[in-house]
Amino acid sequence: MHLEDFPMDSHSCPLKFGSYAYTKTEVTYIWTLNASQSVVVAADASRLNQYDLVGQTMGNHTIKSSTGEYTVMTAQFHLKRKIGYFVIQTYLPCIMTVILSQVSFWLNRESVPARTVFGVTTVLTMTTLSISARNSLPKVAYATAMDWFIAVCYAFVFSALIEFATVNYFTKRGWAWDGKTIVNEKKKEAAVMKKNNAYAVAVANYAPNITKDSTLPTISKCGLTDNNKTAAETKPEHNKKTFNSVSKIDRISRILFPVLFSSFNLVYWATYLNRDPVIKDMDHAK
Repeated sequence: MHLEDFPMDSHSCPLKFGSYAYTKTEVTYIWTLNASQSVVVAADASRLNQYDLVGQTMGNHTIKSSTGEYTVMTAQFHLKRKIGYFVIQTYLPCIMTVILSQVSFWLNRESVPARTVFGVTTVLTMTTLSISARNSLPKVAYATAMDWFIAVCYAFVFSALIEFATVNYFTKRGWAWDGKTIVNEKKKEAAVMKKNNAYAVAVANYAPNITKDSTLPTISKCGLTDNNKTAAETKPEHNKKTFNSVSKIDRISRILFPVLFSSFNLVYWATYLNRDPVIKDMDHAK
């Protein structure tokens, strides 16, 4: 069996009639009718779970050996594999897994646990699907059509995980820069608190000497009020800038990954479904 196009492959199953003891000078096998009408398969009696019977061809052959020549009649039954089982069992789960891996592009880049779960789970799922699909095949040394599809889907899922790692790397660098800004803000707040304490000490020291015409020092208090007001105004802007940001890499991936995966599916299915079945030894039948 040639499984390069599996599961969109076609095969030819031969049925041979001949003699091992008598040469063609003693026994000659012929079709009762002509070759095209001798074998008839009833439509209601020929049903296979995994194959469709495309047709059959008949022929006569002469085999030469050291003991003489022998007549052999051959009937070739041409079968095409049904793809429905493999679509449900392998193709649809692979497609859904790839789509699920691309959902992580729409999550916040700060949602590290959620995006990590998406990436790792989809990679493990694709690994399990590839192993189960390969176990149902004969042990062939070449890649089949299903193997190529699974390999491309695995590449998309793994690329989505690498994309998240790249986004997370640049997100950490952004947080480090914002952290520096936060440290500066904390230093300003500490300076303001220091001025506030100095004002309180000055008032405490000046309080015993207060008279009717005395006035309290207000310079530090005014400076304190202005600094508090400035810090209060700048803090919401800082928080708004730091959180719920969307990476440019995610924005590009939201468009690039679905377009590439859709293009691959169009090329894949158009190539294999529109290909004429190549059946070995079909042209040798007479």
